[in-house]
Amino acid sequence: MTFQEIVNYRRSVRKYKDLPIDSEIVKNCLKLAVLSPNSSNMQLWEFYHVEDPQTLKKLSHACLDQTAATTARQMVVFVTRQDLFRKHSRKMLDLETLNVLKNSPEIKHIERVKRWKLYYGIVIPFLYSRFFGLLGILRKIIVHIVGLFRPIVYNVSENDMRVVVHKTCGLAAQTFMLAMADEGYDTCPMEGFDSRRVKSILKLPCGAGINMIISCGIREDGGVWGDRMRIPFEEVYNKI
Repeated sequence: MTFQEIVNYRRSVRKYKDLPIDSEIVKNCLKLAVLSPNSSNMQLWEFYHVEDPQTLKKLSHACLDQTAATTARQMVVFVTRQDLFRKHSRKMLDLETLNVLKNSPEIKHIERVKRWKLYYGIVIPFLYSRFFGLLGILRKIIVHIVGLFRPIVYNVSENDMRVVVHKTCGLAAQTFMLAMADEGYDTCPMEGFDSRRVKSILKLPCGAGINMIISCGIREDGGVWGDRMRIPFEEVYNKI
């Protein structure tokens, strides 16, 4: 399919046929999801590919027993891992240092490595750190002072950074669903679930968050609820 055909084919499927789907294809679609754009390349996500029947049954119940879950052949739980920011920032610092040494003129090495050390060694850990909302308040005070003199990002509270991580994970989920559509497989992104039960089922740490759960399968007749409806394009499109 062309990209336009893929986008038009993808629908939120609420009921699947009792037919197996290839686990390796699903896994390959997740490999494509890893290539999604993400904030500061921090990649604070994990993907839990579930095909075990007993785990699927438990997840379906945690998803409020909706048919998109109970008829799914497989599921993928998209998980945010803001708690891994220190580990990932160190990896990114190592990667960017290698990029500088490999791709920059030697005369620029010290300056550019120093810049990445500042960003991934100090700025990113400061932005992603959490302490009962207090660090977010401190960050807001700092950016409001700096913002008096130059443009700056103001969304730096602890809740703002949580939103950033979830937006990033959502981009990966969209890439995954489009990749699945290209394979002729169907999906449904579900936000109706008991997050505590899901974390318990998957044995996730306290710092993990559930972004969404995507059910997978092959659409049953009537699995798509009616014609696609969208707000008229003219109401959402603004040309400046």
